[in-house]
Amino acid sequence: MKWVTRSHVHVDRVACPWLIRRFIDNEADFLFVPVSQIEETVKTTGAIPFDAPEVELGHHENRCSFESIITRYGIKEPGVLRMAKIVHAADMEEDIDSDPIARGLEAIAVGYSLRYPSDRQNLEHQLEVYDALYTWCRLQVFKD
Repeated sequence: MKWVTRSHVHVDRVACPWLIRRFIDNEADFLFVPVSQIEETVKTTGAIPFDAPEVELGHHENRCSFESIITRYGIKEPGVLRMAKIVHAADMEEDIDSDPIARGLEAIAVGYSLRYPSDRQNLEHQLEVYDALYTWCRLQVFKD
């Protein structure tokens, strides 16, 4: 299945593809386009839009897109739910200090964007970071 989001990936636009590939569609193909082209891309490719203005899998009711995807697909895995708190805080500027890991994830996202300006390369390199973060989150929730 094709999925589409805004170009210039950052925290939420990396976390969402990670979540989609690991829990929803392991063969997902991601398209990164300017926000002005999302609607047309959906029409021409049938891609599912995420982390874009006015789409179901976007920011709603103080949720980031990662949380909207969790809600829509009913994901209940405790490690993912812990990870959602970090992604939310790192993605929502007003909540950045609500989780102690958020500023670090934000810094990593900025660093990867500088190293890999291509959205596809950036995503592919960062997926391993999110695998590691998820593993840490699972350890934290099962330790408590």
